[in-house]
Amino acid sequence: MQDYGLTVDKFLDHAARWFGDKTVIGAGQGSAVSRTGYAAIRERSNRMSGALRSLGLEVGDRLATLAWNTPHHFEIYFAAMGAGIVCHTLNPRFSPDHLVAIINEAEDRVLAVAADLAPLAEQLLPQCPTIEQLIVLDERIDLTIAAHLYDELLEERGQVVAWGDFDEKAPAGLCYTSGTTDKPKGVVYTHRSNYLHTLRALQADAVALTAEEILLLAVPMFHANGWGLPFAAPAVGSTLVLPGRNLDGASLARLINHEGVTLAVGVQSVWLGLADHLQASGECVPSLKRVLIGGSSCPDALLRRLEQLLEAESQTSWGMTELSPIGTMAPPGRAQNLPRGSGRPVMGLDLILTDAEGRILPQQRGVEGHLKVKGHSVVDRYFASSASALDSVGFFDTGDLATIDEEGYVSIRGRSKDLIKSGGEWINPTEIESIVGMHPRVRHVAVIARDDPKWGERPVIIIECEGDPASIDPVNLLRGKVPDWWLPAEVVPIDRMPLAPSGKIDKRQLRLDFAVSNAEEVSS
Repeated sequence: MQDYGLTVDKFLDHAARWFGDKTVIGAGQGSAVSRTGYAAIRERSNRMSGALRSLGLEVGDRLATLAWNTPHHFEIYFAAMGAGIVCHTLNPRFSPDHLVAIINEAEDRVLAVAADLAPLAEQLLPQCPTIEQLIVLDERIDLTIAAHLYDELLEERGQVVAWGDFDEKAPAGLCYTSGTTDKPKGVVYTHRSNYLHTLRALQADAVALTAEEILLLAVPMFHANGWGLPFAAPAVGSTLVLPGRNLDGASLARLINHEGVTLAVGVQSVWLGLADHLQASGECVPSLKRVLIGGSSCPDALLRRLEQLLEAESQTSWGMTELSPIGTMAPPGRAQNLPRGSGRPVMGLDLILTDAEGRILPQQRGVEGHLKVKGHSVVDRYFASSASALDSVGFFDTGDLATIDEEGYVSIRGRSKDLIKSGGEWINPTEIESIVGMHPRVRHVAVIARDDPKWGERPVIIIECEGDPASIDPVNLLRGKVPDWWLPAEVVPIDRMPLAPSGKIDKRQLRLDFAVSNAEEVSS
């Protein structure tokens, strides 16, 4: 067989050749501001590779991006990777201190920044000595520091470059975990791992993208490669809609209707905002057929509400930055009356359940265990670490607890670190969250541990809901469904649940805010 390198530039090459007129749509505040065919995108992106080379970047060097989902970000994404430069996507929702630490650890040499994030870049640069050049994306702005404007750089220094002239195992991207339970850790994606992950995502029982789809990418490209969809869309010639930074319900509804979006992808908080807008305005989004939800477990009541208001099928999924990120996914077209959990493993990922000591459970179905994975798109070690991230037989411990039903559907039961030890026995917060989350007026619910002098730890429910929280009575919802000693010590209603940079509920912040009781605060 021929030696055909699995490098990600081939996805854009394919789109340019066979779907050259299919468009990448850039939007702002819910309206299209640009439409560019894949052939033109490929030509611009390839010449930008030459411009990046003129700035001194070589194969293996790292270019950081601090940007939203826009055509310029999409172009420079492929410009870097196609030339063998590592694209390090930075999350602008990280704290400045985290961003400084990440940039310095990665030793990024060039920073490409969205125009509206340039003030943040100006704040970071004095603390990031490895950054030699700044590129401003999306629009012209005035800066107090030297910078290249993207289109001017492309016009003045753009040159055609041969793409993919390196080993398929070369690094392509770098993404840091959100740090919700620990400090952010870097995960390096290779061209080969991204290529094979894309083929996994395109399977009929997974994302199932086709050239007929109009895809709204509402998951940021700085979240684990945008879940791999910036590769998958050009691989099959899907029309790609990039919404910019405006992900409010009104903007999304307008964009979906104007562009005839058929598939939309993002975390549940995004779709909750869209559902709220549709309910309040009476609008509808008739073109939308599917919504792919990830980031955190989505309660059944919320799934039903989304499907009712959006009149679209919802697909649940589970993944991690360390998995590139897709782990499991509910297949499209599955009967809605069946429990969905987080879906089935997609081909290319091996999955096992173990006990707390790492021993493989003899029975893998219908029991809860620690979830471990192995595959071609799974991390083997973190960036800048010499230690392996794998166990003795090559599996990565996800830190999640899970069950697998008889049909092979996986349900995530929570993080092992989140378990609450009360009176020497374990309480699983996710089981409590699942029961309370079934109430139709519960928007977000989280359970954390609070230190208790008698029992060691006791569970506390934090809840965001519609209307009066007292009328929901979470404790009563739990009676008869969990042991009495699982019932929470307190229920704390809040106006807005804090979300981490990944869009997941920020339990670290909740612990800072609520892990100490009012009585303990007064006594201290």
